[in-house]
Amino acid sequence: MKLPSLYVPSNLQDALARLNANSGARPIAGGTDLLLGVKRGKISCSEMVNLGSLSELRYITQEGNRIRIGALTTIAQIENSDLIARYIPAVTAAASCLGSWQIRTTATLGGNLCNAAPSAEMAPPLIALGAEVRLVSLGGDRTVPLESFFVGPGSTVLRPGEILQEVIIPIPTSEVQTTYLRHSLKRSTDIAVVNVAVALRLSAGKAEDVRLVLGAVAPTPIRARAAESILEGNSPTMATIVRAAEEASKECSPISDLRGSADYRREMVRVYVKRALANWAA
Repeated sequence: MKLPSLYVPSNLQDALARLNANSGARPIAGGTDLLLGVKRGKISCSEMVNLGSLSELRYITQEGNRIRIGALTTIAQIENSDLIARYIPAVTAAASCLGSWQIRTTATLGGNLCNAAPSAEMAPPLIALGAEVRLVSLGGDRTVPLESFFVGPGSTVLRPGEILQEVIIPIPTSEVQTTYLRHSLKRSTDIAVVNVAVALRLSAGKAEDVRLVLGAVAPTPIRARAAESILEGNSPTMATIVRAAEEASKECSPISDLRGSADYRREMVRVYVKRALANWAA
């Protein structure tokens, strides 16, 4: 098949102008998802605007109590970042699970999020940490909680001509505990059947500010709010954890496909939420 033409912008403004002028153009970074979609006829575009040459969107920096990650930062760069490993290890864990080494050196954080797959590896831990995304266009920029970024499978709040510039993550205090777990049928290359991320603050033996995020079991990554409420303000005893895990399995709405039935995925949610929370059992 004939692929769309490729435009290489000289800078971010050039890229935004090109996308604004051509409604059929799509931004491309690592291309690990977009090219497959185009080749399989699932994604149509008249032109691909190659963001890969824009080094200004490839960084990991700390500014005060926040970490900023440019959209073109590769998953391998995140996996190997000392800064991320020190402050937000759940993100390191998610990065290390994404595909093969070859994929991780090519795939970008922005691409993983903008592809909006329900099983997106990086979304659950970032949502659990309260991350925001900065979206830019010729008309300006806006900041959106990552939790509100996803609309449905393959769909986000991005407007025509707009791109994701960076992800902004508040650095958690030393009291905050985080973890990320995922279940897949094969260790490498396969997407997750279920992924679970948790962030909570332990204060005087009680769980506070609980954020429990599930992936691959609904049209978008979701927070299991009823399960969170069971944990909130309570000591994380095994009895409480079991109740929360049961509730989380009821809150999701998985589909049945070749990787497992909906009932199997719900059971894996129960198992993996319990496993994630057991780290802090009182």
